[in-house]
Amino acid sequence: MNSRYYRMLFLITAVLASCSEDNTQITLTNQEDLALVDQPISIGRAGLADAPGNRYPVLLTEAGDTIPAQLDDLNGDGEWDELFFVFNLPPLGTAVVDLSWTEMQVVFPMRTSVRFGKRDGRESPVHPKTGDTLHADQIHARLGYQPYQTDGPSWENDKVGFRHYFDGRNSKDLFGKRVSTMSPDSVGISPQGAVEDNYHVMEDWGRDVLAVGNSVGIGGINLMIGDSISRIGTAAGDTVTNVERSTFNIVKEGPVRSLMDFNYFNWKPFDRTYQVHERVSIWPGMYAYRNTVSVAGLQGDESLLVGLVNSNTRNALKEIAIGDDYVVLLTHDQQTYDREWWLGLALILPKDVYLGFGEASKTGMFSNTFYGKLRIDEQHPVTYYAVGCWELSDEGFRDSTYFENYVTNLAQQLNAEVTSTIE
Repeated sequence: MNSRYYRMLFLITAVLASCSEDNTQITLTNQEDLALVDQPISIGRAGLADAPGNRYPVLLTEAGDTIPAQLDDLNGDGEWDELFFVFNLPPLGTAVVDLSWTEMQVVFPMRTSVRFGKRDGRESPVHPKTGDTLHADQIHARLGYQPYQTDGPSWENDKVGFRHYFDGRNSKDLFGKRVSTMSPDSVGISPQGAVEDNYHVMEDWGRDVLAVGNSVGIGGINLMIGDSISRIGTAAGDTVTNVERSTFNIVKEGPVRSLMDFNYFNWKPFDRTYQVHERVSIWPGMYAYRNTVSVAGLQGDESLLVGLVNSNTRNALKEIAIGDDYVVLLTHDQQTYDREWWLGLALILPKDVYLGFGEASKTGMFSNTFYGKLRIDEQHPVTYYAVGCWELSDEGFRDSTYFENYVTNLAQQLNAEVTSTIE
């Protein structure tokens, strides 16, 4: 055993010694005949009547093992709203988790991460940030240089990574991973601290594997207004944008969940004005991220489009219904750069608002994209999942059936009901 193990053991022992004696028992019950792995468990603060505001949770299994957990402030009021952790449950199984509180926070290994950096000028080094505002006249093609590390924020878990082009394009890209650890903070930065595209070459951790172009990538969004499609922002090379102001903010970077907010203020396609909000989240164990989208200013003739890039795809899109709750759209092909590796891409979309799928043109501001079409209204945000499965992450993903079975099982797990009883 190495010194890191002993330090962690000492810290956990010290934390347990400082725990309060008033323990809470949380009974988790899997209602599905399906094994759940890294199942997300969220318990609102209101359900923990005696939860203190200035302490940290310690969760233990019945065997006495510590469960990594975190407290998240979801509404930005400075107070935590939710206890979050991931847990494994057998089919129709039950487990009891012991919850106590301590003044000493346990530092768990990071199984999720968010990275965001910016330089303030062409000659300035990149420095880390937790958020930023992009105005319409600050598009990188107009500035003459790229201010953002990896073109915008990137996020990952132990399986896969993604990034968002916050430079006005608002596409979402894929980082294939070869390791379960988090990728280096230097991805997208030169040794001198400059913005550098150093992630399209293979590294020990992995690389960027997806050619996005003028699509919206994997899980990016647009609106269909009547029969016309309008892009939120710019395409590659444009110097102007139809979004007056865009903001990004890291809500939480935690060991078992990371969350980010994107806001697009006064997006003006055609003669309309919209306010758009995205909340992106990721937790361990899945080759996917979750996105929740809300739009204000709707007039009733709009549909949300969720994109799936197809620039290197020769195979047709496949549609699969998963029970009563989800529809999966997927492609499987050697659809990486230069068609070098097998890659499965998928969208897991809510069935109750699903209106079918389509394909964008091969040219223009929104092109080379399959898309799922979803009904949206101002009272009901839409939540979906975007999936990316690279053969160098798991060689099984070379096989289309293996990939399809993975996505189907993931959708079933995301739909699984786990009840919690607190005593």
